[in-house]
Amino acid sequence: MTIRLVLALMLSLPAGLPARAAESPFERDLLRLAEILGSLHFLRNLCGETGQEWRHHMEAMLEAEAPDAERRARFVGRFNRGYRSFAMNYSACTDSAVEAINRYMREGEALARDTASRFGNQ
Repeated sequence: MTIRLVLALMLSLPAGLPARAAESPFERDLLRLAEILGSLHFLRNLCGETGQEWRHHMEAMLEAEAPDAERRARFVGRFNRGYRSFAMNYSACTDSAVEAINRYMREGEALARDTASRFGNQ
């Protein structure tokens, strides 16, 4: 469900943003979503998922946004921050890692749904 909502979000938001990303009312939400995707990329693979699904979703978000180099670096940095924050603390799938996955899945779903709802018709 989260993946469909993320993709719906990307398709419903206006393509491209003003040169000054700070002017975007949903920039903070997209940066948080990038961080969540990075966290899920690490955690889901740690807990048995194999593949690059979450990285691919990040790439789809970047493609949909078509950011300039500075803005792209911010998105990639947040993805990497999400990944590294768990990579530094987890070496095995634990109950707390599973709970983090569940929490991030819910947050990502809510964030995508709410952002699309608020900004999708602009």
